[in-house]
Amino acid sequence: MNANRLFVGNLSYQTMDSDLSAHFSQAGVVTSCNVMLDKFTGKSRGFAFIEFATAEEAGKAVEMFHAKDFQGRALTVNIAQPREERAPRRDGGGGGGWRGDRGGGGGDRPRGDYGERRERY
Repeated sequence: MNANRLFVGNLSYQTMDSDLSAHFSQAGVVTSCNVMLDKFTGKSRGFAFIEFATAEEAGKAVEMFHAKDFQGRALTVNIAQPREERAPRRDGGGGGGWRGDRGGGGGDRPRGDYGERRERY
């Protein structure tokens, strides 16, 4: 576990890396700041990871900024935990969701009563 790395949640979706880095630099030397983006839309997912030069600075940032307002939102700030390993899916599938007329996908979703199969244009 890296005690220098913080998880920052409940961010405004307009928050940029530079905004967050400048704000958190009040607690110490920010070595990296990454607002997480959705891979499909490119928009913020509402959380970020910030890394400080020392664990003491990271601890100070938690004390200074946890539950405090930033850009109209009360931040969640804590030491980042390693990502938990997830067991593989039993059905062998990934993702989920309904795949429409192509079959497969996210389970036994009813198709409805459409009569003939619709064609794609």
